[in-house]
Amino acid sequence: MKSYINLIFLFLFICISCGSRNISGEQPVASESDTLKRFTLPSIPTVLNTPELRSDFLVRHYWDNVNFADTNYIHHPEITEQAWVDYVDILKLVPDSTARTSIKSLFKSAEAEKKVFLYFTELANKYLRDPNSPMRNEEYYIPVLDVMLETTLLDDVEKIRPQARRKLAEQNRQGKPAIDFSYTSASGKSGTLYSLKAEYTLLFFNNPGCQACGESIEEIKWASAINKEMAAGKLKILAVYPDEEVDEWKKHLADFPREWINGYDKGTRIKEKNLYDLKAIPTLYLLDKNKTVLLKDATVMQIEEYLAQ
Repeated sequence: MKSYINLIFLFLFICISCGSRNISGEQPVASESDTLKRFTLPSIPTVLNTPELRSDFLVRHYWDNVNFADTNYIHHPEITEQAWVDYVDILKLVPDSTARTSIKSLFKSAEAEKKVFLYFTELANKYLRDPNSPMRNEEYYIPVLDVMLETTLLDDVEKIRPQARRKLAEQNRQGKPAIDFSYTSASGKSGTLYSLKAEYTLLFFNNPGCQACGESIEEIKWASAINKEMAAGKLKILAVYPDEEVDEWKKHLADFPREWINGYDKGTRIKEKNLYDLKAIPTLYLLDKNKTVLLKDATVMQIEEYLAQ
């Protein structure tokens, strides 16, 4: 296991140092006034001779050589955005608490110049919040929002959106109880999330005929750990349609395996009250027996890996 971590760390370190990827697809346009030529990593002390210690140091000191008062950084995405992408990759090698501390420190440093600060907040939104980003991670995005709400760089109007996003991020957060709700089956029988008794509950918010939903259903059908827990009676899947086109939903009932619990939100309370952050469909949650959130806005692969542990 340690040699595997070493290989990952070495690969990431080499990629960052060499700047091997060019996300913009274009060569940097430099001028004589440019103050930015490349991203410089901190020098890791030789006494830190384990992957864990080296990862920890790199995450904490990754941005030490950046002058956040220099607006030239926002004009070189092939350098700055690439450095951000590699940074988010490296965060996975340290505990979440360390990652969150590092992210908050980065954005506090970026307060040196508002244009740079806003540029980095957009990078965070693009990579950590956007539902189409494979790197999305709400736990990493929360410290960004916290700094946005604390900073004096933004006025009250500019803080409206971060405030709304922060509220949604706290709802149904990992480690916290999921919000209860009612659902109605095709037969008209109703139930609640908390009435389901199982070691695990997989919440699957979906829309009828949604291509991505169909792909996720197929993934779940072939997910060995998920199906093992279901067969043992330890996991229940609750598929919920949160919108109002109930007749359309009924046309697609055959798309779901019979052993799943399939219902719709009568009265669309989930949507109207923003009980769950459904910025993309499908959205999946994994809950424990007490309905505490284990995984939020997760992929089928992440849920499969969690259950396989």
